[in-house]
Amino acid sequence: TSPEDRDPYMDEKLAAFPFVSGGMFAGDIEIPRITEEIRTLILQRASDDFDWSLISPTIFGAVFESTLNPSTRRAGGMHYTSLENIHKVIDPLFLDDLKAELADIKAEKVVRTKKTRAAEYQEKLASLKFLDPACGSGNFLTESYTSLRRLENEAIKILYEDRVIGGLEDPVKVSIYQFYGIEINDFACSVSQAALWIAETQMLKETDAIVGYDLEPLPLKDYHNIHEGNALQMDWNEVVKAEELNYIMGNPPFVGYSWQSDEQKEDILSIVVDRKGKPYKSAGRVDYVVCWYFKAAKYMEETQIRAAFVSTNSITQGEQVAAVWKPLKEDYGVCIDFAWTTFIWDSEANLKAHVHCVIIGFSLKNSAQNGLKTGQQPVIYDAGSATKVTNINGYLIDADDVFIENRTAPISNVPSLMNGGKPTEGGFLILTEEERDSLLAENPLAQEFIRPYMMGKDFIDRKPRFCLWLVHANPSVLRKCPKVLERIEQVRAYRLESPKAATRKKSETPQLFDEVRECSTDYIAIPKVSSQNRRYIPMEYLSKEIIPGDKLFGLPDATLYELGVLTSSAHMAWMRVTCGRLKSDYSYSNTIVYNNYPWPQPTEAQRQKIEQAAQAILDARNLYPTSSLADLYDETVMPPELRKAHRANDAAVLEAYGFPKDASESEIVARLFKMYQQLTKNS
Repeated sequence: TSPEDRDPYMDEKLAAFPFVSGGMFAGDIEIPRITEEIRTLILQRASDDFDWSLISPTIFGAVFESTLNPSTRRAGGMHYTSLENIHKVIDPLFLDDLKAELADIKAEKVVRTKKTRAAEYQEKLASLKFLDPACGSGNFLTESYTSLRRLENEAIKILYEDRVIGGLEDPVKVSIYQFYGIEINDFACSVSQAALWIAETQMLKETDAIVGYDLEPLPLKDYHNIHEGNALQMDWNEVVKAEELNYIMGNPPFVGYSWQSDEQKEDILSIVVDRKGKPYKSAGRVDYVVCWYFKAAKYMEETQIRAAFVSTNSITQGEQVAAVWKPLKEDYGVCIDFAWTTFIWDSEANLKAHVHCVIIGFSLKNSAQNGLKTGQQPVIYDAGSATKVTNINGYLIDADDVFIENRTAPISNVPSLMNGGKPTEGGFLILTEEERDSLLAENPLAQEFIRPYMMGKDFIDRKPRFCLWLVHANPSVLRKCPKVLERIEQVRAYRLESPKAATRKKSETPQLFDEVRECSTDYIAIPKVSSQNRRYIPMEYLSKEIIPGDKLFGLPDATLYELGVLTSSAHMAWMRVTCGRLKSDYSYSNTIVYNNYPWPQPTEAQRQKIEQAAQAILDARNLYPTSSLADLYDETVMPPELRKAHRANDAAVLEAYGFPKDASESEIVARLFKMYQQLTKNS
């Protein structure tokens, strides 16, 4: 209550409380029942026994996240942020440059010039405006404000170092009114606003120590820069005019397409559109976070705004690269100014969400110097190292803007990679070793229908499994195997209960896999999913008798030469950049990774050298017959003979490409991308 509206006879202890205002207590507030336990918590543990003066306001983000259950957090793509990760965004976006400018001012020897520059610098800080269009509990805004105020305090030290100023002069120019946010959750909006007020109060205390008197933080001024609503359905210009803004930043929701709600899918189809407003064909298979890139790109047109978002690494891998970055770069003129390659994003909440993320800073081509100062280069950050590069493409590597798209046949003259068969049978056509033995004990005639079967994990673990393979099965023999017939009927019932019409249709042939795939020759097996902790995806020849499941690719008619190239460091480097991910694991594909891979053109001598190296890999594995591929390719325990064989194979393949034998993985990928460009230009 304002002083003029207070009861003049109110209790002195209450009257001692200062006027707060600022809209913090606007509206009716329901006071919960205060128990003795809650009273103790508030008055003692959270007050008498605790000093709040130095606590980071960003802690409220962790508090807010801890109130969400995992399903709510996943549905909203909510992942709140540590200070370390906030600075991965804001430091290269604006803070590093501002710090460098301040350091240059401090180094000025002429006092008058130094003070003039410090005053101009302070005015510059006070002129900058920031938007977080998915601000959550305001961590990015709060930490950015705090960082700017600390820089301003350094400027104030220069300006006031030999002055005694009166209490009527306000030395502070940077304010929370330079910071704007949009957030869909009403509680998070309130948290964000309160966090900024607290940060403002704390920073005034730091300024107090410089100017020598107390700057009164109260009463608070009304602050309405945090807007509640769906940022994708709002005009950001109604929050802050684009021509007035300098920076966009934040951590928009991560929601993969398989988890998206109907409303989120509608958002995507309304935002991920071409210049005529038509959704791109691939819009239905992109992460929800992509909407913020497209919305920002449209908003940033004809401005010098720079932006940076945290994103799931999926938008820089596999088929999403062409779906996202081709239109952003070619249609909207987006340039990537800096990028953090994949790292695990941990929140500060007790219930942590481990998400594999990237950070991408960008501007538009029509911005001055593409958002970078003259002479500056794009920078790639990887595990703390910073590398200046010529161009950052959609895969976040230093290479031309190349987009690897789905291809139905190999771009090079090599055998086609076949998908394994999809069973869709409820587990009734697939047998463990024990189930096979039990079946044969009752129906010995079923032996002719049983074939070895492998999915990717079976292959890597060398775990035996089997299947009922009833292609061209003799009906007269089948009728003598009641246990087999029983399983066929169970498959029919399983498929009839499916919500998918195509699966129900397959109930007409319950004895067969949903997709029947069988190699006519021995083949190289490639697991679809493999751990990111392996340097090489394990590949191996399998007998044509083994039926590959849909998590295992088969390359029939393949020689040792194909095995050597595919298991080489060159192909692994290409795979790591172009493949998708299942969580953090590699998700190999024939249409993206294999079919687009530019193969070498070896001489006959080079080809023979690769074949010999591939055979040496197989021989090294055979020295450990009881070890699975998972054992052999564990980087901690990989046998030295196998590691040596792989290194020799790597060298042989690099020689066939004409690449330097000491080429780094990034150099290999850049060269392969150039080969791919040449192949597609000629195709």
